[in-house]
Amino acid sequence: MTHLRVLGFGVCLLSGAMAMASCSGTTPPVSQPTAVDNRAADEAAIRAADAAWSKAAGDKDPARTASYYADGAVLMAAGSPMTTGKDAIQKAFGEMMANPAFALSFAPTKVEVSKAGDLAYEIGDYSLTFSDKKGKPLTTKAKYVVVWGKQADGSWKALVDAPNTTTN
Repeated sequence: MTHLRVLGFGVCLLSGAMAMASCSGTTPPVSQPTAVDNRAADEAAIRAADAAWSKAAGDKDPARTASYYADGAVLMAAGSPMTTGKDAIQKAFGEMMANPAFALSFAPTKVEVSKAGDLAYEIGDYSLTFSDKKGKPLTTKAKYVVVWGKQADGSWKALVDAPNTTTN
């Protein structure tokens, strides 16, 4: 019987030692992928899109102007009802651009890209000219905010475009 106890004790010690050996080995920590900060490149891409977008508006091209909006985008132009969807925005620009004195130009003063890299906002200045009822051109210089969203193809599209009419 004593023999069995010693044998049992030895098996327990051996099992415990094996278990501890398998648990005590250190494995190198799994390295987490380092997130690449692309915010500067994304800001540059948005600024480039802005320049092309402003040129499209200056060329009075409603289709090209609307191409910078996401499909479900919202345009909140002062004095107008909220316009939702790229097709409706294109139609709205077509109507605005039919005005003989229509001229629009804009440029960002600030672009801020989220740390996640999927959203950004832009603040800028714009100049918009229309003919009044007597045909006299009237120019408004004001500010705007645009919320941008990164699309599946990596491009940036306007999600919300909200110009205002303050003149300071």
